[in-house]
Amino acid sequence: MLKMLERFFEHARGRKIVATEFLRLGLKVDGKGKIYVGKIELPPAKIARAIGVDRRVVIDTAKAIANDDKLLQIFYRLESRAFIANAAKELGFDAIEIRANPKGKGIIAAVTKILADNGIVIRQIISDDPDLFPDPVLSIIIDGKLSAKVIKKLKELKFAESILIK
Repeated sequence: MLKMLERFFEHARGRKIVATEFLRLGLKVDGKGKIYVGKIELPPAKIARAIGVDRRVVIDTAKAIANDDKLLQIFYRLESRAFIANAAKELGFDAIEIRANPKGKGIIAAVTKILADNGIVIRQIISDDPDLFPDPVLSIIIDGKLSAKVIKKLKELKFAESILIK
């Protein structure tokens, strides 16, 4: 997807930055070039301020997406989701953050097997896209707290560069 954006916006660096941020945040663009999070329309000026670009760049990016059938089909279907990892402790959950080779195979399977074998219920799993996030993280939020035994098993996984329990 990122390569498609790079080609489409190859002569418009600011628009590429804006479109990438839309993708990272799950901001939807409709056929009129309006920008939404869920059903809530977002003002381009506020988006521009947050990203650090002129509001006209945000407007032009959304219009360019709306006028391209392929991009519109992608951006119109984006959804943002609640990511609860940073609030896990307050909700009574543990969050596991794993940094590993994002191209590695079987990472999620290995971790979820350990959790399942120990009767742990998973509330949420989010894996950052390595093309969109420079330091991708696999985040797993579990129902309740991890035991020392499970934490030890997770830390024994060979592929993990780091494992943080929050």
